[in-house]
This record gives sequence, structure tokens and C-alpha cells, in this order.
Amino acid sequence: MFIRSAMAAACIGTLGACASITSDSMQTLRVETLDKDGKSVAGAACTLSNDRGVFNATTPATVSVRKSSEDLSIDCKKDGEPAVATGRLISRAGAGMFGNIIIGGGIGAIIDHSKGVAYNYPDWVQLIFGEPQVFDRMHREDGKPTPNLAAVEKAKNGPAGAAEVARNDAPAAAATASPAGQSGN
Repeated sequence: MFIRSAMAAACIGTLGACASITSDSMQTLRVETLDKDGKSVAGAACTLSNDRGVFNATTPATVSVRKSSEDLSIDCKKDGEPAVATGRLISRAGAGMFGNIIIGGGIGAIIDHSKGVAYNYPDWVQLIFGEPQVFDRMHREDGKPTPNLAAVEKAKNGPAGAAEVARNDAPAAAATASPAGQSGN
């Protein structure tokens, strides 16, 4: 009986590591750009970057990015648009991370964290030219673009709450913009 229990515990303990090995290190995102009136702006050149690399796309786009525990920055430019469209996508740990901690005793979680596979970004965002935005997958709904945090706060608190969030998020979004000429791995 003891041998069966020990074997079962060993098998369960390795499940967390198996999830780490089979998880994908890339995530597909849908990126769209809009003008201030909410009309689609096609052909914007976008650079998406995190500590795992720099990825390029032309909107509207579906682009694969390397997952990371760090947030993902997006900067889009288009000739004829007076400003850039910028966004920061918050990186969130997925449910698999917590499963690894519970089942695998933390080993799988450590592996997932170091590889970045435990984290996810919002999978569909719409950037607006001239409005730095922050997106959090906590507010994601299937079949819809992830709303930016200012829109979420506005829906909760009315216009005053949205203005406060916009003021707080603008410096953070500006700080994530990389200097010209800097490239990733």
C-alpha cells in the first residue's frame, strides 16, 4: 500500500513539470488602431516589446509575441496621424501557475516563471492614436476587444474616475516607450 501511495505522489508531483514543458512560450495577440473618433486606421506600423524581444506588425494584425512576466509595450505610428498610438499590456499569471504550486510543490511554477510561459497578455486590443492606454486581461470578454483601464473605471465611477485613471496611466505608458534605436533580444 505504501508503494502505491508513493508512486501516486510521485506521478502527481511531476504533473506540474509536465505542464511547464508543454506550455507555449508564445501568445497570439490581435492589435488594431483607431483614430480619436473610433474609426479603424489600417496600415499603422507597430512595435511590440518586452524583456523577451521586439515584435513588429502592421495593423490590423495578428502577431505572436514571447510571453513574459514583464508587461508588453506597443507603439504604433502611421503617416498622416498627428500622434502615436501607445499601449501597455499588463502581464498576468495564468491559472496553470497556481496549479503548479499546488500540485507540483512549486517546481513547475519556478520553471514556468523563468520561461515566461505562466503569464498571459490581453489577446485583443484597440489602440487609439494620441491616447496612451493600459490594458489588463482581467477585464477581457470573449469575442470583444479588451477595454482599456480608463474605460473600465469610467464604466464603474463615471467620468471623474476615468479622468483620474487616465492621469495616473499616462506617465506609466510614456515610461514604457523605448528610446529610438534600442532593440530587443
